[in-house]
Amino acid sequence: KTPHAGYLAGLLGTKYNVAVLSRGYKRKTKGFRFAGPASETADIGDEPLLISMKYPGITVAVDSDRRSGITRILEERPGTDVIILDDGFQHRRITPGLSILLSDYDRPMYRDYLLPFGNLRESLKNIKRADIIIITKTPADITAEDQKSTMANLGLTPDTKLFFSSLVYRDPVPVFNGNIHPDPSFCDPENGILLVTGIGNPAPLYNHLRKSYKKVIHLRFGDHHYFSPGDIAKIQFTLNDRKGELKYVITTEKDAVRLRELDCIREPFLSSLYYIPVEIDFLNNRKEEFNKLITDYVGENLRNN
Repeated sequence: KTPHAGYLAGLLGTKYNVAVLSRGYKRKTKGFRFAGPASETADIGDEPLLISMKYPGITVAVDSDRRSGITRILEERPGTDVIILDDGFQHRRITPGLSILLSDYDRPMYRDYLLPFGNLRESLKNIKRADIIIITKTPADITAEDQKSTMANLGLTPDTKLFFSSLVYRDPVPVFNGNIHPDPSFCDPENGILLVTGIGNPAPLYNHLRKSYKKVIHLRFGDHHYFSPGDIAKIQFTLNDRKGELKYVITTEKDAVRLRELDCIREPFLSSLYYIPVEIDFLNNRKEEFNKLITDYVGENLRNN
């Protein structure tokens, strides 16, 4: 969900005063907090920190009580025009003006079950509360038949605002310095890559790298994992142990946020660490259609109008 929340923040942030409110999952603090220049993962969580770093012109805040968090934002940032909740569909105490529901293409809601037997927090029939539905991480080559099948399996009608989005991976960026251009040999497909992830579903990135490199070894950690010195030692050992095969370490944008906070990473290992920025795009040339839905809604419903 983070790339989509960031996309909305970027789309609206050029014209409106935007705030993103998150729970701040796995942070080590409680209550309400604003993101600031000195914020760390432990303060606000990795996803809010990433959004605040990528979009420095917007307000980012965390609060497990979203209703209270909204009140605090409006009190302390009275000029706020739009508040984006990055995980707010199930918060029934809040009545959003516009609800966008995301469903992972590889883990569709119609194949899932309610907690504790699955990951659904409420019945699939409540999908009708959503104003817009986005099937995320969709393969770029999905057929029209598969898209129709997805709509039917979700029980949607043709007039439902259903979009398919895909992940777009950008050129690798060093984790620890401002040089945006990697070593030229980075692009050599003969190089082996050590992929290190601490996210929920790393399969799309792994598959992307497999298309570009001869060998990809994957060290997978849990979602929102706090890397320890022991973890770094394990990564370094794997890299050194297969020195003839592996040359670089690639991680995700979200993992890079957590890795930068460690002071146990030293050269030459430090210079071998890269992350892959990720963005989203909408399939079927419907990006402008989606953007217009969002900007028209905001323009027509500003609370100060």
